[in-house]
Amino acid sequence: MKRIKTDVLVIGAGSGGLSVAAGASQMGADVVLLEGHKMGGDCLNYGCVPSKALIASGKMAYGQAHSAPYGVANAAPQIDYAAAKDHVHDVIAQIAPVDSQERFEGFGVNVIREFGHFISSTEVQAGDTVIKARRIVIATGSGPLVPPIDGIDTVPYLTNETLWELRARPEHLLIIGGGPIGMEMAQAHVRLGSKVTVIEGAKALGKDDPEMATIVLDNLRAEGVEIVEDALAEKIEGDAGSVTVRTKDGRSYSGSHLLVAVGRKTNTDKLNLEAAGIETTRTGVKVDASMKTSNPKVYAIGDAAGGLQFTHVAGYHAGVIIRSMLFGLPSKAKTNHIPWATYTDPELAQVGLTEADAQKEYGDKLEVVRFEYAHNDRAIAERKTTGLIKVMVVKGRPVGASIAGYQAGELINLWSLVLANNMKMSQVAAMVSPYPTIGEVNKRAAGAYFSPRLFKSDLVKRVVGLVQRLIP
Repeated sequence: MKRIKTDVLVIGAGSGGLSVAAGASQMGADVVLLEGHKMGGDCLNYGCVPSKALIASGKMAYGQAHSAPYGVANAAPQIDYAAAKDHVHDVIAQIAPVDSQERFEGFGVNVIREFGHFISSTEVQAGDTVIKARRIVIATGSGPLVPPIDGIDTVPYLTNETLWELRARPEHLLIIGGGPIGMEMAQAHVRLGSKVTVIEGAKALGKDDPEMATIVLDNLRAEGVEIVEDALAEKIEGDAGSVTVRTKDGRSYSGSHLLVAVGRKTNTDKLNLEAAGIETTRTGVKVDASMKTSNPKVYAIGDAAGGLQFTHVAGYHAGVIIRSMLFGLPSKAKTNHIPWATYTDPELAQVGLTEADAQKEYGDKLEVVRFEYAHNDRAIAERKTTGLIKVMVVKGRPVGASIAGYQAGELINLWSLVLANNMKMSQVAAMVSPYPTIGEVNKRAAGAYFSPRLFKSDLVKRVVGLVQRLIP
């Protein structure tokens, strides 16, 4: 058995783990990185990157078939599903070198391609190597959750990990789960020529503002996605090419393929956390605000920490713990400025509190300002007028923003900045946006906050009238 010592041991080479390894090694720490599967983790290989690539293919197909409003004749797209998957894998291949073992070894990281498990509070075994570390980071991410539905183990099904190897276009894709993954893949596949049925046990896009989710869901239904809500899957039967999902209330839906997209589970089963005295919760590893576990030598970040499951959250956590691990400075993670987006068309994005949550917390102190895309000139030019932004404001400061519409995932960046820095609506209003841009939606939302204060105020009108009379 080989034994080595290191300053920082990172378990998992996904977004969070790679960020810690790169930052710590380049700032002078001795770093060991363990990865028993693929470098880049879920995001690069099975999640964010391939899904957005397939969404791009669907967008191109949809554009060909719906170009007449722009003065270009509609054309029936000639869709090659296998070629679309080639595009997906090419995108992964182009990004992969950034996350490669060779690149990180170039930073001075000792990369060991083995799974690791704890054998003590400060030691992890990976293959025939035992690593003793001053600080250990659990960054093992998450994988697809497959619920114990009766019959699911008797039929072939896809998850976000296996979907990308499918080469033949599904004739009729059944999707169990109406969250972001399910809805993104539903729209991509219906645009690529599949029939799609989404079966959701509660409400589709249920974690988002209902008004904003409705804007997105109405558009998906208009494109041909069948969305069935309050339909809890109870039994699955069939075989390859013919699968039937029966719901608790007696409904049934049949299709050629089944995609299970009901959520995620943390990848901690193989870690032997008990040996290190590390406590867990129902959703992941138990951590405090500084991302430390019940073992003060061990941190958990990203999906493994059981909170918001987004790639950018893992990267944010990496920055939080590097400050603590390398410099011994207090550092705590916050969540109020963390945005998320669903990349349907139109997109759906959120940061901070939704209207309902803000109403519960602030009551009568809350003001909700709204601005519709239909009043944005660039949206009109692009024919992207379906959309709305809502900003939740308390005493002049935003506490949340919800956007449904074209480029919502881009627009939410500004509101994350605002919340992260506790900025005021007046500072957003002072911004100058180039004309005409979709980004003006944000500034116009700030304008909607101040308009009644300026244009409907008797005091303002009296002051203006007085100034006009006094100044020659």
